[in-house]
Amino acid sequence: MEKLLNEFTGTVRRAVDDYHMIEAGDAVAVGVSGGKDSLLLLLALNHLRSFYPLPFTLEAVTIELGFEGMDFAPVAALCGELDVPYTRVKTDIREIVFDVRREDNPCSLCAKMRRGALNDTIRTRGISKLALGHHFDDAVETFLLSLLFEGRLSCFRPVTYLDRSGVTQIRPLLYAGEKKIASLAEALRLPVVENPCPMDKGSKRYEIKQLLASMSAVYPDMKSKVFGAMQRLPLPGWEPDVNYHDRNNGK
Repeated sequence: MEKLLNEFTGTVRRAVDDYHMIEAGDAVAVGVSGGKDSLLLLLALNHLRSFYPLPFTLEAVTIELGFEGMDFAPVAALCGELDVPYTRVKTDIREIVFDVRREDNPCSLCAKMRRGALNDTIRTRGISKLALGHHFDDAVETFLLSLLFEGRLSCFRPVTYLDRSGVTQIRPLLYAGEKKIASLAEALRLPVVENPCPMDKGSKRYEIKQLLASMSAVYPDMKSKVFGAMQRLPLPGWEPDVNYHDRNNGK
């Protein structure tokens, strides 16, 4: 298991280095939804800080959306084992999105409210850097969502500074694929909290995920080519500094 975690943390470190995600003295909060992505991100960053040449501290934050049956006690226990401070914030986001507003596109409003609550929470704790669990497949899907539904070449950035909140978002899982994450999360027996959101398989993102799955069956390297194109165009903020790792290690 340790070998698997070491290899995965190496993948995370490469993304952190390529996009200068962490600086010396940073306090980093991980947005932990309870899903496999954010839990594995927490585990990898905790492992990374034990040997990374730029020292940083780590905390975990969960924004509880208000869905019944989501038990975060096992996540709290994991954070205790890792000696990572853990903050849980209860919200009425589910009620607002589904019962009050009855949004036609609930995912957009939910994400906006969740992100706002995360930013507010970490700022009260004196933290200005937020690590999110978006991975390789998320990036490709987001790019195609923008292309097919909006007619734009766009995607979230590996590192995003939000001037209104003063928070910098980082995405250290960019080089990690969803299948690898799922496999490792299962092998490590991470306490995944299932999200009962009714939009889980009814969103535009799910449509794109299905489209990519069918196309990848014919063109296995398609997602890698799309991701590479995003870096080579490059999309704003997507050009990696491939020599940063060597400079960071005195080479």
